[in-house]
Amino acid sequence: MAGNSRTGSDLSWDAMEGLIDAPPPPPEWSFSGLLRYVRQLAPGLLIAIVVGLAAAWIADHYGGPVMLFALLLGMGFHFLSEDERCRPGIDLTARGVLRLGVGLLGLRVTFDQIAGLGLSNFAIVVCAVIATILFSIMSARLLGLEREQGVLTGGAVAICGASAALAIASVMPQSRRLEQNTIVTVIGVTTLSTVAMVLYPAFVTQLGMDNVTAGIFLGGTIHDVAQVVGAGYIIS
Repeated sequence: MAGNSRTGSDLSWDAMEGLIDAPPPPPEWSFSGLLRYVRQLAPGLLIAIVVGLAAAWIADHYGGPVMLFALLLGMGFHFLSEDERCRPGIDLTARGVLRLGVGLLGLRVTFDQIAGLGLSNFAIVVCAVIATILFSIMSARLLGLEREQGVLTGGAVAICGASAALAIASVMPQSRRLEQNTIVTVIGVTTLSTVAMVLYPAFVTQLGMDNVTAGIFLGGTIHDVAQVVGAGYIIS
C-alpha cells in the first residue's frame, strides 16, 4: 500500500506533521464493517482524549490556560502520530473534531449576550478585530514573513488567543512552517496574556475606571479568555 511505502521525510507533517487522512468509512455499513472502522480510529482517539483530559486537569488544579497545556502535552506525545495504529484517529481529531469544537464554542455565544453589549460596544469589538488582523498582515509583509503568519498572529491577538490560533491553523494549508508558527503564536500570546493579567488591573484601577469600563478594556486588550477572567477577579 502507498501508506506503507512512505519514507520518514514523506511522513513529516502534511496535516499536523506526520499525519495522514483518516480512513474512509467502511463501504458496507454492516456491524462488522463499522466495528473495524471504530477499531482503526480508536487508538488515536483515545490518545487525544487522554491528552485533553490531562490538560483540563492540570489547568483546574494548578491554574493557567488549558489550550497551552494541551499543546505542550501534544508536543510531548507527538511521536505517536508516526505510529500506524494511532495516525488515523489523531488525524481525525486534529481536523474534524477540532473544527467541531470551535463550532460548539461559537454556539455558547447567544444573540442576547451580543445585544447586551450595546451597539456601540459591539461595533468597537468588530472594528478592533478587523483592524488588528489587517495590521498584523501588513506587519508580516513589512518584516518579510508569510501572509499566513500575519493572519494567524493577528487572529490570535484579536479574537481569543491560543484557541483562535489553533482554530485558524486547522483550516489553513498544513505544513511544517505552519506548525512552527502556531507553536510560537500560542506560546507568545499566552505569555503576553499572563503578563497583562497581572499588570492591567493596577493600570485600570489607577485610571479610576468603573467595573463596566474596566471589563471592556480588559476584554478588548488581553488575548486569552482565562486571563481576562483572572484580571476581572483581581479588580472585582
